[in-house]
Amino acid sequence: MPDTVAVAEGRPLSQVERVVDTFIAPSKTFTDIIRNRSWWLPFILICVVVWGSAYAIDRTVGFVAVAQHETEKNPKSSDQMAQLPPDQRAQRYAMIGKVSRIVSYCIPFFVLVVVAIEALVLWGSFNFGLGAKTTFSEMFAVIMYAGLPRLFIAILNIIFLFAGVNTENYDASNPVGTNIGYFLTDAPNWLKIFGSFFDIFLLWEIVLLIIGTAIVARKTKGQAAIVILGWWVIILLVRTGFAAATS
Repeated sequence: MPDTVAVAEGRPLSQVERVVDTFIAPSKTFTDIIRNRSWWLPFILICVVVWGSAYAIDRTVGFVAVAQHETEKNPKSSDQMAQLPPDQRAQRYAMIGKVSRIVSYCIPFFVLVVVAIEALVLWGSFNFGLGAKTTFSEMFAVIMYAGLPRLFIAILNIIFLFAGVNTENYDASNPVGTNIGYFLTDAPNWLKIFGSFFDIFLLWEIVLLIIGTAIVARKTKGQAAIVILGWWVIILLVRTGFAAATS
């Protein structure tokens, strides 16, 4: 394949074909985005797996238990909670659990906000940094399709929860062992977060982002890789640093 990705001519793809081709022929999907920037099917799939995952947590682990585990991961929060009388501590966990349940079912809408921010950042990076002429809507659609591999994390989460796997020590922020951080059980929280960036499905998404942004921006995959990997490293350092500073 030539270094600069060319836009190939061909028949328009359906939304289902786009989703399938994202996994087996991603260049076809991202080339078709130039013709049609719709992304409704990936969003529907996100809603299905996220709501399914939230339901599985609610029925098997419970959001109060999730709140307790998340609090225990932060020594400062854990110490503050331990100083409360038992009845107040139980009330606090119950309140946090209710909020967590609501937030979990609203995640698809938060995803739209996050994707919009990512699309704006990548649009600016390519257009102003590399002189491309891509559009915000093209970047938005690329991100939505490139994120499809991470749906497998939610699917595995649902399967494992109903199978009773690791429900006693369930970690909602890193529920499935698809990354290094999942296996660092006795490590500090910042190191777990660092390891979570080396996730098989996240890395798959990064590869798809490189291919997709190169196509819609009409740039080389090498140039796209510099932008995508550059932002990945920045986010990794910021999140890890923040976790280290607050733990």
